[in-house]
Amino acid sequence: MPANPSPSGGGRGEGAAPGFARRALPLTADPGHLRRLSALLAMPEEGSLEVLRDMLAVAPWLASPLAELQQLPLAHWQAEHTRLFLNGYPKTFCPPFESAYRHSQMSGTTAGDLRALYLRAGLQPMEAPADYLGTLLEYAAYLRESDTMEDLLERLLREHLERWVPRFAGDLQAHARLRLYRGLGEQLAALFDE
Repeated sequence: MPANPSPSGGGRGEGAAPGFARRALPLTADPGHLRRLSALLAMPEEGSLEVLRDMLAVAPWLASPLAELQQLPLAHWQAEHTRLFLNGYPKTFCPPFESAYRHSQMSGTTAGDLRALYLRAGLQPMEAPADYLGTLLEYAAYLRESDTMEDLLERLLREHLERWVPRFAGDLQAHARLRLYRGLGEQLAALFDE
């Protein structure tokens, strides 16, 4: 399920509300769970239902979304993905890009900061923008599996993920018409509730 970035999106401000402590992704988050969440952000294509079926054993929350999606044509699922993440009209409600959430633009300084952070771990995003949430979740999973990169994971959490993903998760829950994306919003929000 490849990602297709879009320059749409709106500003959502930055940082936690005054007087509230920021919450961070727990350093014990399961890398497999992070990778599954990343995969669910990708554009659905032929075979995506089978991917969801394969995830069911470790992600039982997908049972209800899978039942719903089995009743719909793939084009309906793809249209919802496009509306939420890529090109909604009159606005894209949930662009999965940090730059869109924090700076109301695509590929701002945040993307450059993230590319530098990835290079410190010897990685470079190849197919998707550096600030795409799927890329961030994959990177967090990689760092979580490493015994020597906790400082990079902490920096990723504090300087990037916790600054916008909770808002993204709330927007996804509020605007999604399919159970899959509402559930994805709940799963992402739960990462920050622990």
